[in-house]
Amino acid sequence: MLMINFSYLKNIEYFRVINQQPIMLKNILLIGLGGFIGSVSRYFVSKLNLSIDILSIPVGTLLVNIIGSFLIGFLVGVADKSAILTVEWRMFLMVGLCGGFTTFSTFTSENLMLLHSGQIASVLLYTGLSVTLGFIAVFLGYVTSNLL
Repeated sequence: MLMINFSYLKNIEYFRVINQQPIMLKNILLIGLGGFIGSVSRYFVSKLNLSIDILSIPVGTLLVNIIGSFLIGFLVGVADKSAILTVEWRMFLMVGLCGGFTTFSTFTSENLMLLHSGQIASVLLYTGLSVTLGFIAVFLGYVTSNLL
């Protein structure tokens, strides 16, 4: 098992970017690690696009966006109600993991491909399902956090 020791980062206070705004290096690393995990997870779930065909809708991307919406809704709900999610955990989970996992750009490019192939009904169905189910998922995630 790969073990990474970040204890040496305790002495690194800030990483400065071009506009001279201080950004904590630890947060950048947490977001990057979360983004890596989210992106790799998205890759595996999106493989469903190759194995499941429902009216040419990219099912894997649809699932990724619904799961990601539920997860971020849940995390927002938890963060609203308790201090259990520190700033670092929110950076890792919400910005990194959820940001890397969900993808609006893939959703829009897949719709463009469907449109180019003349599948107007699939574009409308995919867009409608994505927006409706995504909103329901984020709401259910938030409500589920109330059960904690």
